[in-house]
Amino acid sequence: MNERTKIMLDESEIPQQWYNVIPDLPVPPPPPLHPGTLQPVGPEDLAPLFPMELIRQEVATDSFIDIPAEVLDVYRLWRPTPLYRARRLEKALNTPARIYYKYEGVSPAGSHKPNTAVPQAYYNAAEGTKRLTTETGAGQWGSALAFACAQFGIDCEIWMVRASYDQKPYRRTMMQTWGATVHPSPSRATTAGAKILAADPDSPGSLGIAISEAVEAAGGSADTRYALGSVLNHVLMHQTVIGQEAIKQFAAAGESMPDLIVGCTGGGSNFAGLFLPFLREKLAGRADPVIRAVEPSACPSFTRGVYAYDFGDTAGFTPLLSHMYELGMFEAVAKPQRECFAAAVLFARTEGIIPAPEPTHALAAAIEEAKQCALSGEPKVILTALCGHGHFDMVAYEKYMSGEMTDFELPQERIDAAIANLPAVG
Repeated sequence: MNERTKIMLDESEIPQQWYNVIPDLPVPPPPPLHPGTLQPVGPEDLAPLFPMELIRQEVATDSFIDIPAEVLDVYRLWRPTPLYRARRLEKALNTPARIYYKYEGVSPAGSHKPNTAVPQAYYNAAEGTKRLTTETGAGQWGSALAFACAQFGIDCEIWMVRASYDQKPYRRTMMQTWGATVHPSPSRATTAGAKILAADPDSPGSLGIAISEAVEAAGGSADTRYALGSVLNHVLMHQTVIGQEAIKQFAAAGESMPDLIVGCTGGGSNFAGLFLPFLREKLAGRADPVIRAVEPSACPSFTRGVYAYDFGDTAGFTPLLSHMYELGMFEAVAKPQRECFAAAVLFARTEGIIPAPEPTHALAAAIEEAKQCALSGEPKVILTALCGHGHFDMVAYEKYMSGEMTDFELPQERIDAAIANLPAVG
């Protein structure tokens, strides 16, 4: 094995297809349900929100879907992304483990999100959509969609959770630079937002409220559709360019396949993009990595939740990742906030990159494993996904550095109450 730090691929090695895991699953995932009837949704239910090609991809039974040439052309602005060997981090930990990270922060939006935003904008433009609406929390997804819409000449309207709208003005400015209209959510631009403001004029907003507003705006116009940046099968599939490139890069580095693949999970798209192509290798008997999802202790869906239908505000979807977790295809752990930021600071001081808050969870788990290797002497190969940089997240780092950051563990009674309120599905 050579001493390379950064393993790069040529533009000609960008994957030409997305990988669809559904045909390889031992049991197919349950269908999404209509929020009104609680019956399986059909294409006609999704057509007001999504273009037909994305609806087809949502239920595709082909293992691979060709990536359109127009999408590949935009991908070339930043793909392939680098795979790094974290040699300085390894040295700081005095570990025999070999740590690799696939860095998606080199995209124009600074995260992995354009991997799906670009094809979503393309398919909408191809079917005559004039405007896309969406919600965004911290702003990564909104930034990615604003960038993607600019590439295909589509208007973009974004409802940004009010707390983030106020705390991250430069993320908002980034979206506006790419031509997007950005509303603080709740807003007076929709009926849903106006009702919430009437009841609570100082509402900090939530992702659920922002989704309501974006969907309402999309449903009110024939040339407007809605875009979603996580959870859905076609979104996870678009992200598999990450893992497909990583497999090629491991081969180029003369490295064995990973012993452990670790990724952060919120909506699941970054984790899925990294591990699904490796899972295909595992199912085919060509590799046997441990696959570990890492989530925040404050939102412990895998580790303390149940696998059940619930409402994503306006639609009852069963996330694919939850189905795979239920099948035992990967494991999950939860990490408290301060441990994650301690890992992020160590990573920044050794590797130089300041991570976005989301992948700090995976970094904490990777560092924990590397420390165990230091004790056992086992030279494990660890792969993680650094899904974006944290240049717009300095408020969070400031809270950590000043000692103001606290760990929050969701009380069991709140989890029990949420489970009790799940919709009754026959």
